[in-house]
Amino acid sequence: MDLTKQVNNRKTFAIISHPDAGKTTLTEKLLLFGGAIREAGTVKGKKTGKFATSDWMDIEQQRGISVTSSVMQFEYDGIKVNILDTPGHEDFSEDTYRTLMAVDSAVMVIDCAKGIEPQTLKLFKVCKMRGIPIFTFINKLDRVGKEPFELLEEIESTLDIETYPMTWPIGMGQSFFGIIDRNEKYIEPFRDEEHRLNLNEDYELETSHPIENDSVFTQAIEELMLVDEAGDAFDQEKIAKGDMTPVFFGSALANFGVMNFLNAYIDHAPSPKGRKTVDDEFIAPDHDEFSGFIFKIQANMDPKHRDRIAFMRVVSGQFERGMDATLTRTGKKSKISRSTMFMADSTETVNDAYSGDIIGLYDTGTYQIGDTLCDKGKIQYEALPQFTPEIFMKVSAKNVMKQKHFHKGVEQLVQEGAIQYYKSMHTNQVILGAVGQLQFEVFTHRMQSEYNVEVVMDPIGKKEARWIHNEEDVTDAMNSPRSMLVLDRYDRKVFLFENDFAMRWFEDKFPNIELYSLL
Repeated sequence: MDLTKQVNNRKTFAIISHPDAGKTTLTEKLLLFGGAIREAGTVKGKKTGKFATSDWMDIEQQRGISVTSSVMQFEYDGIKVNILDTPGHEDFSEDTYRTLMAVDSAVMVIDCAKGIEPQTLKLFKVCKMRGIPIFTFINKLDRVGKEPFELLEEIESTLDIETYPMTWPIGMGQSFFGIIDRNEKYIEPFRDEEHRLNLNEDYELETSHPIENDSVFTQAIEELMLVDEAGDAFDQEKIAKGDMTPVFFGSALANFGVMNFLNAYIDHAPSPKGRKTVDDEFIAPDHDEFSGFIFKIQANMDPKHRDRIAFMRVVSGQFERGMDATLTRTGKKSKISRSTMFMADSTETVNDAYSGDIIGLYDTGTYQIGDTLCDKGKIQYEALPQFTPEIFMKVSAKNVMKQKHFHKGVEQLVQEGAIQYYKSMHTNQVILGAVGQLQFEVFTHRMQSEYNVEVVMDPIGKKEARWIHNEEDVTDAMNSPRSMLVLDRYDRKVFLFENDFAMRWFEDKFPNIELYSLL
């Protein structure tokens, strides 16, 4: 099969949402339909002992939340589908933002009772900025929530995007009867004892069939006819640009409406796209030369082997296991002999991959987030987003005899990109920075469970971190409690200012020092 056919045979998307909207549950059901798993776990695994397939990390299973992006692949209707399930919690936005750089479309999950929530809005803006096509799944229709028109209006006004309902609900909560497939003109009943009902072009039942709550059915038909008359027309071009979102209604937990979504997604989602280089050159997915970029590094997916996996999005050409690839940052060429495809924490060897595929490369410390790999070493893709931390902690090992394990754990967990590493200028005190408090809790838990090291965390509060363009002009005299001078993991000098006022005071006193933030 040639490159173009391979590219057209793939779909790669991320699932985004606010916590508890049902994102991980939807992922499970998609994997079921793809035959990738036989039985779904549940995000309520703390009670049942079963856990969501994508929540493979120990702390995720204990808390019932996603704190790291998971990658899964399955085949459906002849199409290879790559799903990236992202953390919903805002403290892990950075991981999600980078993951969005590696996909060609996104699925936005919305709780019908809550509508657009803050984290949904943040992630949507990233998608909009990148022109990523967005498909919307409004979840939990078997519970009482906002009316369909209210939800559509909220999506359109809050997110500044047109909506096109692909399905329409008949009732909700206790009176939820099912959904109408707008394109195929049939009713998919929610209850197993009911049969699919066909509709004609005017949304009339083709055969007489008594419906338990006829008024709910009549209202749904009237609403849908109004949508046909006054709503936006379906526009594939707008969907491709991220200016229109197809909307689906259902219940992921009840496995209802998910198949309708999956079939439509396969039909309308884009195939893999290329990517711009730092030189503003566009590398097409069917470009002959192999290239890809590292968007995530994960330590200890297999705790028995203390492994590190670098997640790579293939951008162009064909990846073949055993091939020689050049790491553009260093110019060094090496043979890639260990490469894997994912099903959450389980992996299998992959011999070849094409644009859109997400593969794991075993990493001994060679790779960094944002690295480009290619055949000749002449391609360098644009940098991935990095957040400036807001909260800082001094960190040390509780048992001084475990310093070696402590430093190894810190080094490996920092390389994943969720927390950032600093050290004081003269005492080498380890200081960690993060966007949110939960990242420190996860770090503490993983140091104990994965490296057998208890850590002592000493909060130093919120700080304004700023890097320096002209480091050679910085002197020790500038180092103070209000403008702490530290080194980051690349030995770059960084000032940690007590607050915005302290930073402005510093800038007034030392106008020759050029400060900058990561974003």
